[in-house]
Amino acid sequence: MSIIETEATLHEAHRDNHTHRDVTGGWLRPAVFGAMDGLVSNLALMTGVAGGSVAHQTIVITGLAGLAAGAFSMAAGEYTSVASQRELVQAELDVERRELRKYPQDEERELAALYESRGVDSALAREVAKQLSRDPEQALEIHAREELGIDPGDLPSPAVAAVSSFGSFALGALLPVLPYLLGATVLWPALLLALIGLFACGAIVARVTARTWWYSGIRQLALGGAAAGVTYALGSLFGTAVG
Repeated sequence: MSIIETEATLHEAHRDNHTHRDVTGGWLRPAVFGAMDGLVSNLALMTGVAGGSVAHQTIVITGLAGLAAGAFSMAAGEYTSVASQRELVQAELDVERRELRKYPQDEERELAALYESRGVDSALAREVAKQLSRDPEQALEIHAREELGIDPGDLPSPAVAAVSSFGSFALGALLPVLPYLLGATVLWPALLLALIGLFACGAIVARVTARTWWYSGIRQLALGGAAAGVTYALGSLFGTAVG
């Protein structure tokens, strides 16, 4: 194989393998963790009530109430959080936009100094800053990324965050209730389905971590099972005491 062919092969291999997973998790991470939160919290709530030796209708009502309350709470909290963050970012962008309009030369020198601090030659840094500052919107985007660490064109949506949180939490919280809705009158089918769901959620989370799917699944299974066990024990204790 010639040197040129070898280099071409190496470049092709580098191109094919030089990809990275989404380390921020994208949509997968919040969706899975929302479902996991709903599953663990509602399972623990239902097992706690079941530990008090109540009628299965009471467990079903508790599970449905926990699903609705948790999903609406998650949606409201996520909407408020993301909306507040977005408003703060937009306020800072307005500040930067005014500075670019009032003091364009100062902002250009500031950008050049930033590139110089990162090792770019002084003359080149000034030229790059000059060219990037020709378009006000491009200048705003670059200053926002460099100074604030944000992308003005990729701000999170409060509505999307609220809907996704509501849906994922409700889906997770539905699992332990589902066997009762399908006719079960004892706890163990709900517990079994919830534990399977916990393992599956943990395994999916492994897609955005460096852990193996089985380790992540078993870890989440253990944590969720422990929560359910503790609340069941507390329900048994207080149920006996109240009775």
